[in-house]
Amino acid sequence: MMFVVIETGGKQYKVAEGDSLKIEKLSGDFKQGDTVTFDKVLLQDDGTTTTVGFPYIAGAKVQAEITEAGRGKKIEVIKYKAKSRYFKLRGHRQPYMKVKIAKV
Repeated sequence: MMFVVIETGGKQYKVAEGDSLKIEKLSGDFKQGDTVTFDKVLLQDDGTTTTVGFPYIAGAKVQAEITEAGRGKKIEVIKYKAKSRYFKLRGHRQPYMKVKIAKV
Protein backbone atom coordinates (compact mmCIF):
# COMPACT_ATOMS: atom_id res chain seq x y z
CA MET A 1 0.00 0.00 0.00
CA MET A 2 1.39 3.35 -1.04
CA PHE A 3 1.68 6.17 1.48
CA VAL A 4 3.32 9.58 1.60
CA VAL A 5 4.30 12.06 4.31
CA ILE A 6 3.18 15.63 3.60
CA GLU A 7 3.80 18.90 5.42
CA THR A 8 1.07 21.49 5.94
CA GLY A 9 0.39 24.00 8.68
CA GLY A 10 3.77 23.34 10.30
CA LYS A 11 2.91 19.68 10.89
CA GLN A 12 3.64 16.42 9.11
CA TYR A 13 0.98 13.85 8.22
CA LYS A 14 1.27 10.27 6.94
CA VAL A 15 -1.49 9.83 4.35
CA ALA A 16 -2.70 7.31 1.79
CA GLU A 17 -5.51 7.44 -0.78
CA GLY A 18 -8.94 7.56 0.85
CA ASP A 19 -7.71 8.90 4.21
CA SER A 20 -9.52 11.75 5.96
CA LEU A 21 -7.63 14.09 8.24
CA LYS A 22 -8.08 17.33 10.14
CA ILE A 23 -5.51 20.01 9.27
CA GLU A 24 -4.86 23.65 10.09
CA LYS A 25 -6.94 26.10 8.07
CA LEU A 26 -5.34 26.84 4.68
CA SER A 27 -4.83 30.45 3.65
CA GLY A 28 -6.92 31.48 0.67
CA ASP A 29 -10.57 31.35 -0.27
CA PHE A 30 -11.40 27.64 -0.06
CA LYS A 31 -14.91 26.22 0.34
CA GLN A 32 -16.36 22.80 0.94
CA GLY A 33 -15.93 20.62 -2.15
CA ASP A 34 -12.84 22.46 -3.47
CA THR A 35 -9.73 20.54 -4.48
CA VAL A 36 -6.36 21.43 -2.96
CA THR A 37 -2.88 20.25 -3.92
CA PHE A 38 -0.11 19.62 -1.41
CA ASP A 39 3.30 19.86 -3.05
CA LYS A 40 5.43 19.63 0.11
CA VAL A 41 5.94 15.84 0.01
CA LEU A 42 8.69 14.69 2.38
CA LEU A 43 8.61 10.92 1.88
CA GLN A 44 7.01 8.48 -0.56
CA ASP A 45 6.75 4.71 -0.11
CA ASP A 46 5.08 2.24 -2.50
CA GLY A 47 5.83 -0.99 -0.63
CA THR A 48 9.07 -1.83 -2.45
CA THR A 49 10.95 1.47 -2.75
CA THR A 50 11.14 4.47 -0.50
CA THR A 51 11.97 7.97 -1.74
CA VAL A 52 13.09 10.58 0.75
CA GLY A 53 13.13 14.26 -0.20
CA PHE A 54 15.83 16.76 0.56
CA PRO A 55 13.76 18.47 2.01
CA TYR A 56 10.93 17.84 -0.50
CA ILE A 57 10.50 15.41 -3.41
CA ALA A 58 10.56 17.35 -6.69
CA GLY A 59 7.40 16.91 -8.77
CA ALA A 60 5.49 14.90 -6.16
CA LYS A 61 1.97 16.11 -5.40
CA VAL A 62 -1.02 15.00 -3.36
CA GLN A 63 -4.55 16.05 -4.28
CA ALA A 64 -7.27 16.31 -1.65
CA GLU A 65 -10.88 17.45 -1.44
CA ILE A 66 -12.11 19.70 1.36
CA THR A 67 -15.02 17.97 3.08
CA GLU A 68 -15.53 20.33 6.03
CA ALA A 69 -14.32 23.68 7.33
CA GLY A 70 -15.05 24.86 10.84
CA ARG A 71 -13.77 25.85 14.24
CA GLY A 72 -12.76 23.56 17.07
CA LYS A 73 -13.77 23.61 20.71
CA LYS A 74 -13.05 26.72 22.75
CA ILE A 75 -9.66 26.75 24.46
CA GLU A 76 -9.43 28.89 27.60
CA VAL A 77 -6.08 30.40 28.63
CA ILE A 78 -5.86 31.56 32.24
CA LYS A 79 -3.10 33.69 33.76
CA TYR A 80 -3.19 34.00 37.53
CA LYS A 81 -0.83 35.30 40.21
CA ALA A 82 -1.69 34.69 43.84
CA LYS A 83 -2.02 37.57 46.31
CA SER A 84 -1.64 40.25 43.65
CA ARG A 85 -5.18 40.60 42.20
CA TYR A 86 -3.95 39.44 38.80
CA PHE A 87 -6.32 37.26 36.78
CA LYS A 88 -6.67 37.14 32.97
CA LEU A 89 -8.99 34.83 31.09
CA ARG A 90 -8.69 34.60 27.32
CA GLY A 91 -10.08 32.09 24.89
CA HIS A 92 -10.21 31.25 21.21
CA ARG A 93 -11.54 28.64 18.79
CA GLN A 94 -8.94 27.29 16.38
CA PRO A 95 -10.11 27.09 12.73
CA TYR A 96 -9.57 23.78 10.92
CA MET A 97 -10.27 22.02 7.63
CA LYS A 98 -11.15 18.38 7.15
CA VAL A 99 -9.76 16.94 3.90
CA LYS A 100 -10.08 13.61 2.12
CA ILE A 101 -7.06 12.43 0.15
CA ALA A 102 -8.10 11.76 -3.45
CA LYS A 103 -4.90 11.06 -5.36
CA VAL A 104 -1.32 10.38 -4.29
